[in-house]
Amino acid sequence: MSGTPKIRIRGLTKSFGEKKVLDGIDLDVEAGTSYVIIGGSGSGKSVLLRCILGLIVPDEGSIEIDGEDLLTTTSARRAALVARIGMLFQNGALFDSMSVADNIGFGLRAKLRDGAGHKLSRAEARERSGDILKQVGLDPSVGLLSPSELSGGMQKRVGLARAIAGTPEILFFDEPTTGLDPIMGAVIDGLIVDCVKRLGSTAIAITHDMASARRIGDQAAMLYHGKLVWKGLASNLMNSGDPMVDQFTHGRREGPIKMELRR
Repeated sequence: MSGTPKIRIRGLTKSFGEKKVLDGIDLDVEAGTSYVIIGGSGSGKSVLLRCILGLIVPDEGSIEIDGEDLLTTTSARRAALVARIGMLFQNGALFDSMSVADNIGFGLRAKLRDGAGHKLSRAEARERSGDILKQVGLDPSVGLLSPSELSGGMQKRVGLARAIAGTPEILFFDEPTTGLDPIMGAVIDGLIVDCVKRLGSTAIAITHDMASARRIGDQAAMLYHGKLVWKGLASNLMNSGDPMVDQFTHGRREGPIKMELRR
């Protein structure tokens, strides 16, 4: 591949007190690629995504989208770049006080404009939400329900619908199959792949679900102790030849990865 990556990260570090969570991360994600980052709990996966989203300010390094550094550009440009990202949160993160349609419409009204350049009205956003629900395999009538009336799998679908509502160039997925049974996990992964391809988006997913990682990803990397210790094809995750990756992907107790006691 050639040209400027959609996302380029160089020398990214972040510490909380004495604990270094990210330790010199270098990562290129090419346009149209689905990149999966695996690693154990507390390895820094979510912190990495939050740095890209601007929710956490890193200590050092650069984060570029289409060659423009988020950390050195103006606040207005940073907001515009981040607005091109859609996010599926681990637990859905739906607004309990809003209907499903209004949850999806929230993102639509923030990002889209009508023919006159005005923000979409609430009614227009609700109407469009029905079409987006169809894209994730739900009937438009689901839009009338509240999040509390949905199963875990349906909440994930609605979360995905909200993530793709503004037709983002970049999509982030934070543990997309957590809390789902294997069949529903496969369904959600299939919807994610379909949505990413249909939109032509660039995607980053973080997960410790190996089946999900192989279904979603084109490329993959493993994060351990704040460093990316392996990069390769997602299809090679189960036979990488790397002792650390093999221990993690096969769930072996013995190997170079040691469980640490919290002090």
